[in-house]
Amino acid sequence: MKIAIVGTGYVGLVTGTCFAEMGTEVYCVDIDREKIENLKNGVIPIYEPGLEEMVIRNCEVGRLHFTTDLESVIDRVEILFIAVGTPPGEDGSADLKYVLDVARTTGRYMTEYLLVVTKSTVPVGTAQKVRQAILDGQAEQGVHIEFDIASNPEFLKEGAAVKDFMHPDRIVVGIETGQAMKLMEKLYHPFMLNNFRIIYMDFSSAEMTKYAANAMLATRISFMNDMANLCEIIGADINMVRKGIGADSRIGSSFLYAGCGYGGSCFPKDVKALIRTAQACRYPMRILQAVEEVNGDQKTVLFRKLLKQYDRDLNGKRIALWGLAFKPETDDMREAPALVLIELLLEAGCRVTAYDPVAIPEARRRVGDRIRYAKDMYGAVDDADALLVVTEWKEFRLPSWTEVKRRMNRPFIFDGRNIYSPDELAEAGFVYHCIGK
Repeated sequence: MKIAIVGTGYVGLVTGTCFAEMGTEVYCVDIDREKIENLKNGVIPIYEPGLEEMVIRNCEVGRLHFTTDLESVIDRVEILFIAVGTPPGEDGSADLKYVLDVARTTGRYMTEYLLVVTKSTVPVGTAQKVRQAILDGQAEQGVHIEFDIASNPEFLKEGAAVKDFMHPDRIVVGIETGQAMKLMEKLYHPFMLNNFRIIYMDFSSAEMTKYAANAMLATRISFMNDMANLCEIIGADINMVRKGIGADSRIGSSFLYAGCGYGGSCFPKDVKALIRTAQACRYPMRILQAVEEVNGDQKTVLFRKLLKQYDRDLNGKRIALWGLAFKPETDDMREAPALVLIELLLEAGCRVTAYDPVAIPEARRRVGDRIRYAKDMYGAVDDADALLVVTEWKEFRLPSWTEVKRRMNRPFIFDGRNIYSPDELAEAGFVYHCIGK
């Protein structure tokens, strides 16, 4: 089977590579010539565990191809995936410009039946807009060629995307014809051998499922952060509360960890887009509006704790950050709590030194030289007046506290991910602050 993936960003590259790994011949298409040349040479634009090796392996055996020329491959494939970006507009709604541009171009180039699948995260109603864009492209050429459309949202976790794609807990497909269903079943058949499920539904339900899933997970995070802040006030321990409610089978333990806020490419953007969709329907999403508000406030929680520790005077203080990416196992800093924290620290007159195992190049692009970057986690704490732990990378979990304390100027630790034992830190001579206790 041969397919095309238009867009070689996070979703497109992972999708194309994983399909190639399962034996499909894949053409990944992008207008960015430099990116395509780099990919041909095995240079991956994102950090995702296991992806680089898989890209190189499938290129070498001839199953994975990279090109800037959509017209040259469109008649070789049975299915074309649209996996381009849908950045938020000024009002928070998803910008469909790139999605519809691809659809229109597809309509101009296609010469025989094609199944066009939207993989990008798009608001409800996009499938019909994609259909019309394809028809518009065909009209420009004065042709009418049969095609089908489908909606196939992704549910990948950054840092575990390859595993999620290769071992999905479900595959959601919005379709309306039997021919489209047969093609999607053929494509996903290798993934079904271990009894994974394809859930078929209408276009609108498939599009809404993606937003609803991310909105629910974001809600759980903000709920726990709200509870954590209340726990601090009344003297409870959010870790004990998490265990207590997570043991309830109706609730479960996933996404019940308190921290310093969520970020990334999905939750913030999708929550905003869903709120905007509801506003367009004159329906207020009151819970999600609160979720967004709580998360924005939570990104400042470590700064507020630090400010209190130093009686609101941080001018000249040396602050160390462990972690810059919004989560471990990725270099993604979109909407990362670290970005909010860095701005607050700099405005307060702090001198900031940061370390992250993979996200420093991305931080340099976003923050520049306004902060210092350490070569390792111990170098980051040299002469520091406080250490703020922002991302729970594995290498941060069991440091030499003797070495950390020896290097620091003041023994203050602010744990934004609750990964340390308060008793152990107190025994090591640190003043320890965490979330929700």
